[in-house]
Amino acid sequence: MKRNAFIIGAMILMGGVITSCNSDNEIDCPEDFTGELVAEEELLVGTWVLSAITADEEIDLTDDDVDNPSTDFFAQYSACQRDASYTFNSDRSYEYEQGQNATDCQNKVALEGTWRMASANLSLVSACSLQNTDIEFNVNGTEFSFTNDYDVRDVGGLVKPVEITFTYSLL
Repeated sequence: MKRNAFIIGAMILMGGVITSCNSDNEIDCPEDFTGELVAEEELLVGTWVLSAITADEEIDLTDDDVDNPSTDFFAQYSACQRDASYTFNSDRSYEYEQGQNATDCQNKVALEGTWRMASANLSLVSACSLQNTDIEFNVNGTEFSFTNDYDVRDVGGLVKPVEITFTYSLL
């Protein structure tokens, strides 16, 4: 369960997934984003590496026979789960990778699509879906983060509602 929350949150930047159907019951995929970047979007160009995952409640996610709950989910995840990055290009393309650099990762993820940002709302088009989420930059623009609610299962099997913040740092 912890892996699922991480993958969903990190990979998709959780927001609304929007698809629609036409009268022939075919799916109408959202159009790729195109056009020149505006000044606000230039902040996002580059590679951003997952650097923190924090929760608003302490939860023990590690099966280490020690009761050690923490709000630092990043420290409790495996190297493969922490190995995640976004690369936003000036041509509006982006790539998301997980588990590509850590050793012996079995659930590798590689996605690509297009992006745009307006008023700190990041929109991603990939695999016939559109995701929107509000992101927040730190003061010097070297980190961005987003927060969502998840149901997380602790090591004892108890499911708790938790607000999780994912932070990415510019390389």
